[in-house]
Amino acid sequence: MKKWTQKLIGDIEVNKDITLLLVIGGLYALSIALSNTFVNVFLWKQSEDLIKLSIYNLSAVIMQPITFILAGRWAKKIDRIIVLRLGVISLSCFYLTVLILSDQAGKYLILLGALLGIGYGFYWLSFHVLTFEITEPETRDFFNGFLGLLTSFAGMIGPIFAGFVITYMEDLIGYQVIFSGSLFLFSVAVFLSFFLGRRSAKGEYRLAEGFSYRKEYRHWKNILHANFFQGLREGSFIFVVIVWLYIATGSELAIGTYGLITSFLSFICYFIVGRFLPKTKRKYAVLVGGTILYFAVFIIAFGADFTHLIIYGVFASIAYPLLLVPYLSLTYDVIGSSRDAATMRVEYIVVRELFLNFGRIASILILIVAILGLGEEKGVPIALLFLGLGHFVIYWFIKDISLPESNKKESYSALKKR
Repeated sequence: MKKWTQKLIGDIEVNKDITLLLVIGGLYALSIALSNTFVNVFLWKQSEDLIKLSIYNLSAVIMQPITFILAGRWAKKIDRIIVLRLGVISLSCFYLTVLILSDQAGKYLILLGALLGIGYGFYWLSFHVLTFEITEPETRDFFNGFLGLLTSFAGMIGPIFAGFVITYMEDLIGYQVIFSGSLFLFSVAVFLSFFLGRRSAKGEYRLAEGFSYRKEYRHWKNILHANFFQGLREGSFIFVVIVWLYIATGSELAIGTYGLITSFLSFICYFIVGRFLPKTKRKYAVLVGGTILYFAVFIIAFGADFTHLIIYGVFASIAYPLLLVPYLSLTYDVIGSSRDAATMRVEYIVVRELFLNFGRIASILILIVAILGLGEEKGVPIALLFLGLGHFVIYWFIKDISLPESNKKESYSALKKR
């Protein structure tokens, strides 16, 4: 059994905390795969207005950086496990509120977006900090790759199951069942978090120093700029493609089918990249992934029918693992090589997330301006062609990052303590 496991994951030390964090990340991914895609469709059906849906998503990405700043302070002064629980509880409150509001949810878009943003802010701040602490440079590609596997598997079974439930029940009942399922999964994640070791940090919360350090350390500056452009694409694409898919088919089941196909391909690609991509090829993989993602935009920009969207999804499913696995690992490695990383890891994660969400805010604002100025039919494709450059641009910021190899474990890592 041990030999089979080593063949599957490689010669990697997988301790209890890594396993628990992967399980929590997998439960989160399954809950989001079940419901989050369909929340956008659920809200769009109540207004059929892309501007209103953009405002909902804008509210979420505005609240995320605000929450990150607060979550960073609490993670530094209290415990990041508690912050993780707050994130999961906040996301549970979001789905509970959607259930309560039901067909009136479209009247409270800003409130719902804010709740979602608060949940994301607490959850992702703690999850990223825990990832940074629990993994080492030599285990990060495995962790990010395996988490990608879990996310892809969740993306395979979540949307297709939700699509069946919503399609073969009355709309409102189907949505209520799916949102209730997400509530249950988040509850399990909170329960499992009690088995993670408590993790507190000492010292002052030096957020301003994390910002200003980019003037001294060019690798940190480049990673932050890369994260801004990552957000520039993600902010709009994350909901526009799904809405287009629903408009093209009028079927939640079609959305589930799309998720099944694209996530199956991602599942395979995440395994291959996480298991076999050598560190020396990281930047090349980011370039290839970013290039594929940008050219895939042209497939849907001027012909967003079901066939074009499926083809786009196939290319994106191959490209995202190529880009994200090495890029996220490189991001953590740059943070690990930064000044006072042992005591300022929380601040660095917060600053990184701020830049990512600044990009998402800019993305949605550009989309709204394009729709108001050119109309939805012309404005959306033009905005996507511009915003789609985001992931392609990442390579040009990270291509000159060169970190010294070290056989020493990071002093703040969980593995060091064991």
